[in-house]
Order: sequence, then structure tokens, then C-alpha cells
Amino acid sequence: MTAVTSSDGTKIAFDRIGAGPPVILVDGALCYRQSGPNPALAAQLADRFTVYTYDRRGRGESGDTPPYSVDREVDDLAALIDHAGGLADVYGISSGAALALAAAKRGVGIAKLALYEAPFIVDDTRAPLPADYPQQLERLLAAGRRGDTVKLFLRQVGLPGFLLAIMPLMPAWSKLKGVAHTLPYDAAVLDGNQAGRPLPTDRWNGVTVPTLSIVGGKSPPWMHHGMQALTKVLPNARDETLPGQNHMVKAKALAPLLADFFEAGASRG
Repeated sequence: MTAVTSSDGTKIAFDRIGAGPPVILVDGALCYRQSGPNPALAAQLADRFTVYTYDRRGRGESGDTPPYSVDREVDDLAALIDHAGGLADVYGISSGAALALAAAKRGVGIAKLALYEAPFIVDDTRAPLPADYPQQLERLLAAGRRGDTVKLFLRQVGLPGFLLAIMPLMPAWSKLKGVAHTLPYDAAVLDGNQAGRPLPTDRWNGVTVPTLSIVGGKSPPWMHHGMQALTKVLPNARDETLPGQNHMVKAKALAPLLADFFEAGASRG
């Protein structure tokens, strides 16, 4: 295992492949290096960049020093950026996009930021998450009901009932249950931005790095509206729609867009 040490002493495991300027990939909920889309994306980018994938705290081979806070997750990403040379391009998907935004807001060494479908609910095109959703997760976890915790999350993200019923029969189920305790972390990172209200206009004023706000062409309207709203409140962002894609974005479709964005006007490496 290769790891960096975060500021609170937590070991954060990572992989590094390729050669070129550093790019760090940030996973969404329930994903980590051995269970998620970012390793395939890293392989697609490795001919042009040095690509880092890592296990967010509490997942895979990374540690999980209590108590959890979003600031500590930002510290983890900052430690990895420091290891990569102090400045890196960062891509985040889903809750990982929100975490990358939090890091950029704090002034971590991010050169460019690419965000794929942060699940912000900003209007009535889908139902908001219940106000007590984080507490529901915590109660299920406290009762040892890890499978039900995962099902609650999947139900809220819109997985159809018939798929929920068969999920425990799928090979990935044990991996999902293994990181169920991190679902409240994702809820904290999303910070109330799934309530069906407009995004705060001033929360990310300080995020001035070039930002690409990406949504899949086949994703539902609420996801488009959330990313469009995010672009409007960021000082230096633009929208991009990836044709034919949804939240389960294909690495081969996404990689060329990211590579072109990260390389445009770059003077590093």
C-alpha cells in the first residue's frame, strides 16, 4: 500500500499511474479504488498525466480517525496534492465533486477543477431529500443495519424498487455494505444542497480556478439544473454536456473531455 498521512495522522491509501502533470480523481459515495469508476478513468488518462486515485477516509485501505468532519476530508485531499508536488488538477464525481469544491474553497493547491454531476437538488424537478436523512443513516448504522443503510441511500438516488430487491444477490453487495458507514460523510459533504432550494450565491465565491461543470446528456433534468446552477454561482466555470452519458459515466467518453480541459493553456509539467 502507498499512503500519505493526513494532518490528523490518518493514512490515506492511493495508487499512481502514468506520466505528466498530476491529476487527482475523487470518488463519490460508496466508491473507492477497488470498487468504483475512477481506476478505469485513470487508465484512460495515464498516457498524458500522472493520475492519482485514492481511498477516501473510511474506505478501502485508508484509515478513519474519528470524529468525522468535511475539513478532515479536505485535509486528506490536500495531503495527496502536497505529495503530488503542491499543485494538481482535480476531478470529482457526485459527492466527490462537492468535496473537490470544498477543497478549492479552502485554497488547496488546485490548478483546474472538473466536476461531474454533483447531486445538488435546486428546484422541484425531483423530490428533495428528507431533512432528517443524515439522522436516518446514523440510526440504521447504530442498529447494525448496514444493508438497510445502503438501500436507503440507493432509494434516495432513485434506484428502482426491483433493483433494490435484487442488490443483495449481486457480487458487489458486500463491498457496498463494507463502506456503508461513510454514507453520512457524503451527506455532510453535500451540506444541505439537496433540499430543493437554490444554491447559495456566495458559498463558492473564492473558487476562482478554471472549472468545468459536466453533466451527462441522458441524466435527468434535476441533475442538469443542479450543475447549471453551480456554473452560475462559480466565478470561472463553464458547462459541458457529455452526449449519451448518465451518472454511470463511461471512462472512454469522459477522458478526452477532461484531458483537453486540463491541458488547455497549461504551463505545468
